[in-house]
Formats: sequence, structure tokens, C-alpha cells
Amino acid sequence: MSEVGQPADDVLGAGTGGADAALVEALRVAERRLQRAQLASDVAELDRLIDDRLVFTGPDGDLYSKQDDLRVHRSGRQSMTRVDEEDLAVLVAGDTGVTWFLGTLEGALDGEPFAARVRYTRTWILDEDEGWRLIAAHASPTGRDTATDG
Repeated sequence: MSEVGQPADDVLGAGTGGADAALVEALRVAERRLQRAQLASDVAELDRLIDDRLVFTGPDGDLYSKQDDLRVHRSGRQSMTRVDEEDLAVLVAGDTGVTWFLGTLEGALDGEPFAARVRYTRTWILDEDEGWRLIAAHASPTGRDTATDG
């Protein structure tokens, strides 16, 4: 039995659902490429990694598209100064993958600094030409924000 709030070991353990180890590692690499692209506001890399059909549920509960995400990075409205991964779990089932990221994000949105510990659940699809592409994501704050109010 797993702890409350933690996936069972047989779901997210080393076997990751019996998937091919190379696919699991490729998805782990794609997730970390996404994190680096977010940190750098690398719109070209984000465009490659994110499927055009993306639906992202933000921590505010609103839904956002790929174009929304690219727009805030391209315009400079959002800038990230820190993306620290604490934990990353990966599950692959056929040509679908899920990643669970837990970590701390810092940056600014519309000039307002933010810092938060968050959990992302991301759903990926495997494109035979493009590799893993993000198609759905959900972000939730976890615990207390790490923002410094002064």
C-alpha cells in the first residue's frame, strides 16, 4: 500500500508498467528538455515538444493552449529563473506516457515575482517522427509557496 498522495510502487516503480526501457528513458529526457526550455523561454524547443492540441490546466483552474504558452514566453510576460526538479516519475503505456514532476519554480509573470512548489501531471504522446510530444498537463501547488514576502 502506498502513502496517501503517493502513487503505488507498481504503477510508478522501476518497471513503469512493463514499458520498453528505451521509451521510458526517452520520455524522461523529453520531460527534462521541456523543463530546460521553460527555464530558457526557448520558444523553438517548446514548439517542438508541445503538441498543437495541448490543453493545460493551470493552477488557477483555467485552461490554456499551446499558443497561450508560447505567447507568454515569446513576449517576455513570463520568465523563469528556477526550475528545480525534486522528483520525477514516468509511466509509459504503448504510445502514451505520463510524467509526474514535483519541484520548485521561480520567475516572474507580468512583472510580478512568483515562487512555488508545484506538482505537474503531464500526458505525452509518441509521434514516430517527432518523438514524445506533450498533449495535456495539469499543475497544482503543493504545500506552502516558497515566495519571500520580505
